[in-house]
Amino acid sequence: MPPALAAEETDEPPAVTGEKSAHAFRTISEVAEELDVPQHVLRFWETRFGQIRPVKRAGGRRYYRPQDVELVAGIRHLLHVRRYTIAGAQRVIKENGIRFVQAVGRGEAVPAEPLFPEAEFEAGARTEPLGVSDRSVLADVLEELRACRALLDGLREMPGAET
Repeated sequence: MPPALAAEETDEPPAVTGEKSAHAFRTISEVAEELDVPQHVLRFWETRFGQIRPVKRAGGRRYYRPQDVELVAGIRHLLHVRRYTIAGAQRVIKENGIRFVQAVGRGEAVPAEPLFPEAEFEAGARTEPLGVSDRSVLADVLEELRACRALLDGLREMPGAET
């Protein structure tokens, strides 16, 4: 056996890591497992965040580029860790850009707390009843809305108004 080949021989089997390169494309199942998010959630996020655009091959199989994975990780952080709504996360992308959200996904940037944390709760999840001042403010707002509606109805009834 040539000396160069003999030097390479060892009793240990070749190391197989099973991990992909950082630059490799990933399937939806790999991304879902890596981010601990169900696959159907990733598909749903694609409908809500147009910036997520995995490459689709024949048969509709999705392949996520590394930057797609970073973006999805950033969106996951906004939604699951920072407790943003989908609209709030969309606003972060619009105001700060995709690269910022990708940096959030890599752990290199920290997004601000949601502006209106009380808006993050489901309707009816208030812990205390409305006070008298809250009811008064809501009654005033309702009266203003009714006045606006009356104005709009009046405009619709004007001759030559389009319906």
